[in-house]
Amino acid sequence: MLKDRTIVLAVTGGIAAYKSATLVRELKRAHAEVFAIMTEHAAEFITPLTLETLSQNPVALGLFDETNQWEAEHIALADRADLLLVAPATANIISKAACGIADDLVSTALLTMMADVPIVMAPAMNNRMWENPIIVRHVAALAELGVAFVGPAEGVLADGKTGIGRMADKSDIIDTVINRLA
Repeated sequence: MLKDRTIVLAVTGGIAAYKSATLVRELKRAHAEVFAIMTEHAAEFITPLTLETLSQNPVALGLFDETNQWEAEHIALADRADLLLVAPATANIISKAACGIADDLVSTALLTMMADVPIVMAPAMNNRMWENPIIVRHVAALAELGVAFVGPAEGVLADGKTGIGRMADKSDIIDTVINRLA
């Protein structure tokens, strides 16, 4: 399905970040090459080592991380990516992308890739945040620019209440990735 495809998985700082490990595993099962990048806040929820082990590739965390490459990481990733998957896509990263803010590795990579790499976002946040008119406006602006959204789903949220805001099921996310690359 995804043989010879390179997926960059951007993991942001929400509780659903733990689900990114399963996404890496499923993308690898579909024969994709996976490179994970993370925000510093994402690393509070899941370790880079987990994603590195599952993806079998180094995980980039900071915009100014030392690498053995001469090329800037966000540019190198953009050059090799067939698709950028942002999962979970927090209110913060959605807003940064919609406003063109690039102040960390994930937002800089997102801004770099937005012109010519398909992007899929899997939002995950509290229902109050998802329904906030600012987020609604930002999602609409990004969709107009060609960003595909999958979810969020309805269900029990991190605060124990039920509402819309759960990250979409992994199979729905993988199906969206496959469809965007078709």
